[in-house]
Amino acid sequence: MSTTQIDPRGPRFGAWITTVVLAVTLVTGWWPLLALQTLVFAIGAFLGLQHAPYGLLYRRLVAPRLKPTAEREDAAPPQFAQGVGFVFALVGTLGYLAGLPVLGIVATALALVAAFLNAAFGFCLGCEVYLLIRRFAPAAGK
Repeated sequence: MSTTQIDPRGPRFGAWITTVVLAVTLVTGWWPLLALQTLVFAIGAFLGLQHAPYGLLYRRLVAPRLKPTAEREDAAPPQFAQGVGFVFALVGTLGYLAGLPVLGIVATALALVAAFLNAAFGFCLGCEVYLLIRRFAPAAGK
């Protein structure tokens, strides 16, 4: 279990940017933008949230302008959520590249729904999946 604690406003900020990127991708069908978002997800998922581009923007440009908060959350669920986003964005990118635009659109739309839920309502779908896995994983080993 991760002991790294993060400001929960950071992932929500990143979710707003992600929402815009994915919406623009759906409207335009421009898969290179989705490929860039896939890279952003990969960095957050595999290198850690401290390296995630949108998190860096938040920490350097946004957080200094906000009132400090004592609220913190474990970084593991949002990092897992980045991995889930990575999978959907990768499937979407590959769908567009393979000439299967419906696959690209569906995968991108699902990622968009998850990003929007986090941005607008603070409901991180990937985080909830992480918590469910953690809750039931010990039971699977018994």
